[in-house]
Amino acid sequence: MSMIREKQAERTGFQERAPYHPGIDVQCDFVMVYGVDDSMPGRVREYREKGYVVHLMTGSAWGEYQDYLNGKWDGRKHWDESQTDRAGKPVLHGKDVPYMVPSVSFSDYLTERLKAAVDAGVEAIHMEEPEFWDFSGYSAAFKREYALYYREPWQPPHSGLDAHYRAARLKAYLYARALSRISSSLKEYAMVKYGRNLRFYVPTHSLLNYTQWKIMSPEAALLDIPSVDGYIAQVWTGTSRSANLYGGVVRERTFETAYLEYGVMQELVRGTGRDMWFLHDPIEDNPGYAWEDYEKNYLRTVTASLLHPAVSRYEVCPWPNRVFRGKYPVDAKTRKPAKNARPIPPGYASLLCGVFQTLGNMDQKDWEFCGSAPAVGIFLSDSGLFQRSYPDGVFGRDTESRFGKAEKKLAELVKRQKDGENCAEESRALCASVDADGNLRRAFSASATFPAFFGMALPLLKYGLPLAPVQLDNVRRYPGCLDGYSYLVLSYELMKPASPDVNQAVASWVREGGTLFYVGDGGDPFHRISAWWNRAGAGYANPAEHLFEALGLGRRPREGTHRVGKGRLLYWEMAPARLCLSEELASKYRGWVRDALESGGARWDYANRLTLRRGPYLISAVMDESVSEEPQVLEGLYADLYTPEMDITQKKVLRPGDCALLYDFSRIADMESGIVGSSARVFSFDCGGRAFSLTAQGPDAVAVFLRVRLPEEPREVRAEGGGVPVAARCEWDDRSRTLLVRYDSRGERVTIGGALKS
Repeated sequence: MSMIREKQAERTGFQERAPYHPGIDVQCDFVMVYGVDDSMPGRVREYREKGYVVHLMTGSAWGEYQDYLNGKWDGRKHWDESQTDRAGKPVLHGKDVPYMVPSVSFSDYLTERLKAAVDAGVEAIHMEEPEFWDFSGYSAAFKREYALYYREPWQPPHSGLDAHYRAARLKAYLYARALSRISSSLKEYAMVKYGRNLRFYVPTHSLLNYTQWKIMSPEAALLDIPSVDGYIAQVWTGTSRSANLYGGVVRERTFETAYLEYGVMQELVRGTGRDMWFLHDPIEDNPGYAWEDYEKNYLRTVTASLLHPAVSRYEVCPWPNRVFRGKYPVDAKTRKPAKNARPIPPGYASLLCGVFQTLGNMDQKDWEFCGSAPAVGIFLSDSGLFQRSYPDGVFGRDTESRFGKAEKKLAELVKRQKDGENCAEESRALCASVDADGNLRRAFSASATFPAFFGMALPLLKYGLPLAPVQLDNVRRYPGCLDGYSYLVLSYELMKPASPDVNQAVASWVREGGTLFYVGDGGDPFHRISAWWNRAGAGYANPAEHLFEALGLGRRPREGTHRVGKGRLLYWEMAPARLCLSEELASKYRGWVRDALESGGARWDYANRLTLRRGPYLISAVMDESVSEEPQVLEGLYADLYTPEMDITQKKVLRPGDCALLYDFSRIADMESGIVGSSARVFSFDCGGRAFSLTAQGPDAVAVFLRVRLPEEPREVRAEGGGVPVAARCEWDDRSRTLLVRYDSRGERVTIGGALKS
């Protein structure tokens, strides 16, 4: 029951560019000081003096690197290494801050800059967001890299399928090369100069998000870099609110998207022993929303992450300075606070600090999903990044024009829905028109909504199936990596297997008893690229034909169910991108999967929720657009950890769109004492000899709430900080035998204690 831990556990952390300030000292374990400017050593020292384990974070693809760009570093200007679009314009992250082509020279420059952080004594370095945009690939530096890698002249990415795919694959490779070079060099430097083991991490968006946003990045390929020690899953409202399609309706689905994003990031560490932190953001990069919107979506992303119990480390807040000391909303154009801008509401500040501390106690070994649904995996591969847009001429100008208009209309509908309009019928009508046009329907696979993946994922997740993204590439890396699954969903219409042994591994899994759902019609134009399945001597029209042959079914089996050894292949000749265009197709697909599960002995009772028990915690989310709009009613004795005061309740009602994190008193011993929840970090707790005492510290200017389980009500409670009394208000709850203590934090350590009544 204890929430007390050592900071060296590094279970919770935050990143910050600003100097130390007591108002942002949220009392987690480590801090990632951001940037390598002249103030960096001083900021490292400040946070270390405050008791933090100190890391360093900076950008892989962009940053304040003008000394390199303008020739100060080595006497040669490097603006030709900025990512460049088809019109010859640099792709910018900000004024004079381009996204970079990660040349060997740029990698060596970053290594030299980062040696200053090693000299300052940081324990780990994080190189974040290795990003190469899909629409770029036209700079002089990239042309050089293309010629060196492929041993042939550069081809414009828009000139053909092969040129596009090869350019995209090279973009991901270049960042993998850069990260390998930088991490190896810095680790050697730290060991040679200081005899110190330096750790190296990569904070990165999820494979799902980068694929949806059309950004090339090494994802599973990071596993092939031995000098990388782990990752931060950069999943937050800004990524997860990206609109997708389900049942013909385009809209934000923050919880569902976040759940899938965290799920695929879990794949980067499963069975590897590497570290993973899940990130949440109490606001997001877009400053134009009100606090109520930020809070609602923050809780949805936290809930989504907690439903993945294999990970129990968290980046609790990027940029706490902008959260606890900023005002929102901010006008997106002028970047000035709007007329209705205000600082963080006190209740939200207290709630955040309470969640931050609870996240440090999530290393719970006993957990189980509530309900009957079996775990089903859905494959995703790094190669999906390489085919998210089509080069010129694949479908013809008329179809390309109609596709552009459909995309523009979808974006308009999303904006109008944000403004409060109900555009569902318009969205369904647009999707019906897309589905009725064969060429447009195929081109629609490149939609920003990523229809091929979400078409297969959302109909299952929305009805309570705890769907797990599975990294296809890992079947080559780890023997037996599919052993934990009995059911898997696959399509090669949105990705391609890197080599034939991928299919052999999947076929072997099926023969040993697995059930594979294959969805695809062979219509993806990228099947025509020059690849292992269609080179001389192979002659397969697409990689699925090779898979079917490996299963002993010939190259073109009929639709339906096929017995393969102890397992089954269920084949549906359907473009997966179609499944999101109508309710009818989503329902048919869901029923197809459910029938197969039941015939295999697995039970799936449709539900509009996902619920997980994780130690004493009960985590649940109720989804709309599901089997029903019925609320979930949780009865028992709980502390509601999504309220600032951790309210005690015996009945929690969750309606569609709601989520919960509850402390379940039935999961602890009757006479057990300890900290149930706290918005300050608890350093010590003792209850014995008819008295209790604890010490805690929260950030400055935040109302702190502590809920403490005791054998009986205290006779009196005293609080002291800095040698002077602290005004604390107390309230006893007899049902839960908990004491709620509230005081206004001054950013100092406070001692609270008192005698029990008897």
